[in-house]
Amino acid sequence: MRNAKLVTLIAGAVLSLQVHAVNLLQVYQDALVNDSIYASARANLSAGQEASVQGRAKLLPLVGLSGSHLRSSRSGTADTTTHGYTLSLSQPLFDIAAWQTYEQSKLSVAASEAAFAIVQQDLILRVAQAYFDVLAAQDTLASLQAQKSAISEQLASAKRNFEVGTATITDTHEAQARYDLATAQEFAAQSDLDIKRAALQQIIGKPAAELAVLRSGVALQTPQPAQIDPWVQSAEQQNFDVASKQLALEIAKRDITRNRAGHYPSVDLVASRSDSNQRNTLQSQGTGPTNAIGVQWAIPLFSGFAVTSQVRQAIALEDKARADLETARRTAAQNARQAYLGVNSGLAQVQALQAAEISSQSALESNRLGYQVGVRINIDVLNAQQQLYATQRDLAKARYDTLINSLRLKSAAGMLQEQDLVQINTLLTQP
Repeated sequence: MRNAKLVTLIAGAVLSLQVHAVNLLQVYQDALVNDSIYASARANLSAGQEASVQGRAKLLPLVGLSGSHLRSSRSGTADTTTHGYTLSLSQPLFDIAAWQTYEQSKLSVAASEAAFAIVQQDLILRVAQAYFDVLAAQDTLASLQAQKSAISEQLASAKRNFEVGTATITDTHEAQARYDLATAQEFAAQSDLDIKRAALQQIIGKPAAELAVLRSGVALQTPQPAQIDPWVQSAEQQNFDVASKQLALEIAKRDITRNRAGHYPSVDLVASRSDSNQRNTLQSQGTGPTNAIGVQWAIPLFSGFAVTSQVRQAIALEDKARADLETARRTAAQNARQAYLGVNSGLAQVQALQAAEISSQSALESNRLGYQVGVRINIDVLNAQQQLYATQRDLAKARYDTLINSLRLKSAAGMLQEQDLVQINTLLTQP
């Protein structure tokens, strides 16, 4: 008896572990580890951070060591062995192109960081969207299953009433048609749920476990600040895509100067030490080490108009970068406006649908009572049931859309962080 109780307790503990649902933050942590797009961006950031090292290298000394060891022979003469080495150093003193390359490399590092920030925000949005898409698909399937169950009861009632002669065959046919339609919709909803789960699995790299759900009747917050203008201004100035395009413009400006440097002289400090020795079977000759230090300069005179063409090309690319920056600003501002209006519209929809849910529930109860006393027909009850479940489904989706739009608003304004997911995660509970 005691062993049986122990087995029951162990089985219950294992079952409780199996049904424990994962929340939004846990899914996001899985995505950080397994999402291939994020992994690619992280590697690209590491590669981009090397640009400044490579750009700075053009300003640092270049040291080289070369040498040779030769043996020659000719008929009638002794074999000759020659060996020597040269140690050289070159330090740029005046090289505008190299300096501009270094400045561009620092901007390139910042551009890589901005691109990575874009992917970070995109991952938050993709995880949240996929997560709530699964919840919405689950709600749709559960609603259809509940509606199918209610229709089944109504169908059985219609059949009983027809058998006793208190209702016509029309009530039975109407209930049967609604039941068949609900069955078909249930299959479609199940397929949609499988698709949404597969989309989430693509991000986190493994099958999604059962998900924590949004608490019933949870209160959603309005955007802070409550005016649209601060959000739009933040989007135009702090959006990471705007920042990336701003850096691209600065790089393009410096590219003009770098290409114009093709007309300018360059000056290098050079130093070298060399030694050579020649030896044959009869004698050995050596000149001894030779040291040299000085300044080397070069002035380009004519390059076939290549430099002039490159400057014109760089100016055109600067104009393009400036236009791309303006496009990014307008897009960010529009996204901020759209997300802000989406949040406020969603809050209004949630409030209206909450009232509609209460009204639909009352209407269903009234129609059921009326059907029992003979003042309502079967189709009235079926319509009331359908209206209630559709309202509940729309209410849940409005909540999800409002939460997603709140994240999109912060993303457009360049303010989206992991902490925002933490706040939404507090609204979830075990199913």
